[in-house]
Amino acid sequence: MELRIFTEPQQGADYDTLLAVARATEDLDFGAFFRSDHYLAMGSADGLPGPTDAWITLAGLARETKRIRLGTLMTAGTFRLPGVLAIQVAQVDQMSGGRIELGLGAGWFEEEHRAYGIPFPKEKFSRLEEQLEIVTGLWKTPVGETFSYDGTHYQLDGSPALPKPAQGSVPVLIGGHGAKRTPSLAARFASEFNIPFASLEDSERQFGRVRSAALELGRAADDLVYSNALVACVGRDDAEVARRAARIGREVEELKTNGLAGSPAEVVDKLGRYAEIGSSRVYLQILDLADLDHLELISSQVQSQLG
Repeated sequence: MELRIFTEPQQGADYDTLLAVARATEDLDFGAFFRSDHYLAMGSADGLPGPTDAWITLAGLARETKRIRLGTLMTAGTFRLPGVLAIQVAQVDQMSGGRIELGLGAGWFEEEHRAYGIPFPKEKFSRLEEQLEIVTGLWKTPVGETFSYDGTHYQLDGSPALPKPAQGSVPVLIGGHGAKRTPSLAARFASEFNIPFASLEDSERQFGRVRSAALELGRAADDLVYSNALVACVGRDDAEVARRAARIGREVEELKTNGLAGSPAEVVDKLGRYAEIGSSRVYLQILDLADLDHLELISSQVQSQLG
């Protein structure tokens, strides 16, 4: 089981805060630093000092880290044209020496689109499918050849399909709870399927759907990585767990039900149950980005016990 750190900067974090978390992620031997792609805070958070852009953040971190993988859960398809996104991701991959992963989703938070004047189309899923075809098609086009695409939403004519990612093909993550179209897209395009904030039962059911969709396309089901994203709230004792839960505005019992909360032993046990249903990677949603001691505890007393 690999543990990765997942942040939600729209709730309130500047670049220096994210850099500190990314450096701790690297120093503490976690596998990756990922971030969300949102421009507006959710819930009661004030979001100060204001939103940071996911790919600008990752470009900076690409030059200021050396080992960890870097990526998004998930880049909103509504925010970027696919041709531009392919250039951005390839460039940041070059800047990182080939450590980038692209999580790409349809986009869903209509309020942030209104707040920043971003179009919010009614039909997002068919756009996502075309975006995946274009981004992966541009990367796969041999140097010296061109890429054209005539879709319903996007048209490309004679693109030189440059630049290329440093790692050849950037791993693509697709995720979600949808029962039909999401597994199908994952089977076609994804290196990894991620289900966010889901129970063991729902995760197992969705992993099964993706496996079936892969087999229907003639792809080995184990060709994909299966992962979860879960909120983390770990403490050495009950008081520390309660203090960390209060800092993020959550109740301990709710966190234990819906996430990874409690003592290191409790969290290791729950991670083991996710591993039993096929999850080999977990993105730990860290909501208090100032609490780097939390990461140290998880590294020393949770991660150290995982195979």
